[in-house]
Amino acid sequence: MKKRITFVGLDTHKNSIEVALADDGRNTEVRLYGSIGGDLASLDKMIRKLQATGTELRFVYEAGPCGYQIYRHLRAQGLQCDVVAPSMVPKRSGDRIKTDRRDACNLARLYRAGELTAIYVPQEDDEAMRDLVRGRQDAVNAQRKVRQQLGGFLLRHGFRYPGKCAWTLAHRRWLAGVRMAHRLSRS
Repeated sequence: MKKRITFVGLDTHKNSIEVALADDGRNTEVRLYGSIGGDLASLDKMIRKLQATGTELRFVYEAGPCGYQIYRHLRAQGLQCDVVAPSMVPKRSGDRIKTDRRDACNLARLYRAGELTAIYVPQEDDEAMRDLVRGRQDAVNAQRKVRQQLGGFLLRHGFRYPGKCAWTLAHRRWLAGVRMAHRLSRS
């Protein structure tokens, strides 16, 4: 006897996960399970309830700011889970109403139909390296922006660096010697 499959669409957020279920077979209706907490304990509780029915579970959710924690958690339990890119989820033209429930139902329906393409989920080491590189790039961009703002502030107050290169040791010494004329500008 063939085991029944339930396709589970997850619309993940920081504090909640909207869950929709689609049983195998094209004629079955996609049904909303409901909203659960955004933590892994809530997810495990829902999984236990669904596994009690004796069906095989297959999960899908869109990649987003919550990362791949759910994917790794489900795979560690031996469950099938795929992550899809939000830009690759087919959308009907004119369907502009976007809610969490609709998104979860749509994911479950499309996953059951085989119309979703999973993305590559990086290993934890690769993801840590990506985060490090992104963090460094953010810091470099923030430093550049602050330097530009400081240069604009000084220029508005009539201070022009006489040297050739900014942000050298000589430039920093010049900055240390700058004194604003107005007392409120000094604070």
